[in-house]
Amino acid sequence: MPSADPGALLVRPADVERWLADLGIEPVERADRDGISSWDLVLDGRRRFDLRVTVILDPALALICWAHYAPPISDLFRKSYRRLLRWNDEFPFAKFSVGEDERPLLAVELPLALADADGLGLALARILGIADRLVDESKDWLWIGGRAPDLSGRTTRNVTLLERFEDRLPELTLGGDVPASDGVAAPVAGA
Repeated sequence: MPSADPGALLVRPADVERWLADLGIEPVERADRDGISSWDLVLDGRRRFDLRVTVILDPALALICWAHYAPPISDLFRKSYRRLLRWNDEFPFAKFSVGEDERPLLAVELPLALADADGLGLALARILGIADRLVDESKDWLWIGGRAPDLSGRTTRNVTLLERFEDRLPELTLGGDVPASDGVAAPVAGA
């Protein structure tokens, strides 16, 4: 449903598709329902591969990028929830939550005022950088017995995306700690 504000920005599904193409990302699937459009993506970080990310456009509100971060949590919930809350503090401009199916989610919201190919790319690169950074700490959620499969021969299909934003996102630098603020005017609402 369009915004009642005549001066409001309007982002159309065709804009998002153009931005994804500009970023070299091909959606797996697109869906439209009640004026809301979504695109399913499968993205690779440098350490996390095949991360399913959904981009949702509400043309009157925002562009939301969220990832199914891990399968449903089956360990002691309190320990897992504490971990998610800690990560929310450690990674500004991104939020972890738990879906109805107990699956951890990682989301980045992009206000329409900042929605363009660069903003969308920054949001998707931030998700991949965080997922890469947290592979070791979340391996018990990701793989049976916490044992990662051998990925030594695997290369990322999204190297262009990662390199494009590497100088703007400390999350994409695998060494060292993530600073409390990344110093970038982040395109994220509600952080």
